[in-house]
Amino acid sequence: MNISWDDLRLVLAIAEAGSLSGAAKVLQQGQPTVSRRLATLEHQLGSALFLRQPGGVALTVAGERLLPGARKMAEFASEATRAFEASDGRPQGLVRVTGSPSLCFEFLAPFAGFLAARQPGLQLEVLSSMQYLDLARGEADLAIRLRRGPQHPEVTVVTTVALESAVFVSPTLAARLPRKPRLADVPWIGWAPPFESIPPQPQLEAAIPGFRPVFTSDNYLVHFAAAQAGVGAILLQKTSHRFLRERGLMPLPIDLGPWKTLEMSLMCAKSALDVPRIRTVAHLLAKELELLQRP
Repeated sequence: MNISWDDLRLVLAIAEAGSLSGAAKVLQQGQPTVSRRLATLEHQLGSALFLRQPGGVALTVAGERLLPGARKMAEFASEATRAFEASDGRPQGLVRVTGSPSLCFEFLAPFAGFLAARQPGLQLEVLSSMQYLDLARGEADLAIRLRRGPQHPEVTVVTTVALESAVFVSPTLAARLPRKPRLADVPWIGWAPPFESIPPQPQLEAAIPGFRPVFTSDNYLVHFAAAQAGVGAILLQKTSHRFLRERGLMPLPIDLGPWKTLEMSLMCAKSALDVPRIRTVAHLLAKELELLQRP
C-alpha cells in the first residue's frame, strides 16, 4: 500500500514529540483527531506503530521502520516549498530565525526593528530555543548557533564569527568579590532542569570542585534579571553593536581559558538562499554579525 505524506508526517510528529498531545500541538490539531488518525493508520497497516505508556508513547519496530523515510519526506517537502518560493522576485513575507535565548534577547529582537526600517515588506519571527531546529526540514529558515560537530549536507554556513566571552556581574556584587576573583570565588547563576547541560554549566562543573549554582532558572530572562539584582554571575559575549542595550552589568577579570572565545555561525538550508526574503535577511544578518567582531 502507499503511505501518504500526511500519514508519515503524523508518525514523525508523534515520534519526535513523544506524545499524542505534543504531536497535536505540532500539527495544530486536537488530540482526539491525532489519536483517531493514528488508529486508522495502524489498522490499515495491520501493525502497531507506537506503544502507549504512562508518560507518552514509544515507537515499535514497525514504527522505527517508517521513521527514516518520514524524515526524508519532510526534507523533500521543505525543498519543494523553497523551490516554489524562489520564483518570487520580491523580498517580502515571513522569515523565521532561531537562536539561543540570550542571542534572541540581546541581538535578534532589536535586529527586527533595524530590518523593519529597511525592508518593510519583511516580517521576522524569532524562535528562542534551547533545541536545534532542523533547517533542512524547514523548521526555521535561518539559525545562529555554535558550530559543533558535522553539519547536515544540505545546510550551509553563511558566515562565522569569533566572539569573546566574559563573566558579568552587577556592580554591587563585584564590590563584594576579591579584586582578582577566581571562578570558584564567584556565585553562579545556572540552568535548572532539563537544561543542566547548557554551557557554561558543564564547564563550570569541571573547573570548580563541588560546583553548585546559587540560583537556577530555565529561562534566560530570569537569569539576566537575577544577575542585575546581584544574585550571581552569568556568561555573556563582550561585544559592542548598534543594538546593544544597557545591561547594568560589568565584566570580571577572570581568564576563561579555552572557552573564552566562541565561534558562532549563521546557517541555513542551501536552497533557502534562493528564496529572496530569506537571502535578504541572511545577508543583512551576516553583515551585522561580522560587525560584532570589531574591538
